[in-house]
Amino acid sequence: MSSHNASPSPLWTIFPLGFATALSLMGDVTLYTVLPTRFADAGIALGTVGIILSVNRFIRLITNNAIGWLFDHLPNRRIIFLSSLTLGALTTMLYASSTSLPPLLLARLLWGLAWSGIWVGGNALVLEMAPEAARGHWVGVFQMWFFFGSALASFTGGALTDVVGYRGALWIGAGISAFGALVALIALMRRRVEHRSRTSLARPHTSFWSNVRAISPALWATVTAQGINRLAAAGIVSATLGLIVQQTFGTGLQLGAWHIGIASLSGMLLGSRTLIGVVGAPLAGKLSDRARGRWGLLAFSLFAGALGTALLPAPQFIVLIGATVVSALAYGATQALSTALLGDLSKKDEYGKNVGIYNTSGDLGSAIGPLVAYALLPITGLPAIYIVCSGVMLAMAAWALQFHRAYEA
Repeated sequence: MSSHNASPSPLWTIFPLGFATALSLMGDVTLYTVLPTRFADAGIALGTVGIILSVNRFIRLITNNAIGWLFDHLPNRRIIFLSSLTLGALTTMLYASSTSLPPLLLARLLWGLAWSGIWVGGNALVLEMAPEAARGHWVGVFQMWFFFGSALASFTGGALTDVVGYRGALWIGAGISAFGALVALIALMRRRVEHRSRTSLARPHTSFWSNVRAISPALWATVTAQGINRLAAAGIVSATLGLIVQQTFGTGLQLGAWHIGIASLSGMLLGSRTLIGVVGAPLAGKLSDRARGRWGLLAFSLFAGALGTALLPAPQFIVLIGATVVSALAYGATQALSTALLGDLSKKDEYGKNVGIYNTSGDLGSAIGPLVAYALLPITGLPAIYIVCSGVMLAMAAWALQFHRAYEA
């Protein structure tokens, strides 16, 4: 039997990485779900919500590349992943105990460092472990865990906030994240620890800007696609969807004798978006392996994402649901396809460096999203912000289509 046919299933091979990554998101996603409407419970003003939801991403503009460099040079890369999971659980405890802006701001900065280690380290490990012929599938499965964790945190965080309050929900979330870290520690420490060769470890250090200048046009397009995708989905939509729900449903949704609060509604809608991504990411990854046409699929997913994003602020409930489904499928597909393309375009001993640059682009987009949205909100309103964001996604789709015509047509 060939090695291709005998390659192990990614579902079980990367289970500890994916499971722990999913549970690590409990604190962060809960804040995105409830903070726009529960800011007083956190001891902050509405005007600082955008800062709190963005600052963790700004710090990652620095930490992503440092983590990527460490991944390429340390003999035991799993230490990065495991220590970051532990730090992530501790930051959620800080969210729960913070009663004013300074400690909450510090906690968000620490979470930025933790997520760099979890996401850069996790993706780089998956790219290194994946068989070349099944790279899209493996990446899609790992991305599936990310979307599953985001959906779980949105549903659970919103519901728990309505039941046990803002702080109670975060303390429970901290316990869930700690459990994920423990599972990963037990599972990964039982596996054989891999070591870099002396040649790989002895490679000379290159600066961040030298690495950026060495990026090819195709890799630049992949990096930019991730940045724009995160700007739309994780930056603008995640930070403002609660306001759309509030504008559409007022104080909540009454279904007979059952009243669903705004926090729960926001969590349900955000959770459904990320839950749909559980389908979009592995499906797009597997299709791209079979068709060998990742650029064309990337252009199509960006186009679909632009359409769904533009329609999200529509006041009609049915349009909101349809736009949620379309944009969520596109978000998951775009993230999986761009990550797989990164693996296609990178050398194996540069996975950490390139994943660091790639995630820096994504974090830049997701960091400026809440700040721009909340700054423009009083001036333009939400619909105009969403339409402009859609236009940027269409431009990226056109750029990706150029590479499809050049290399895949």
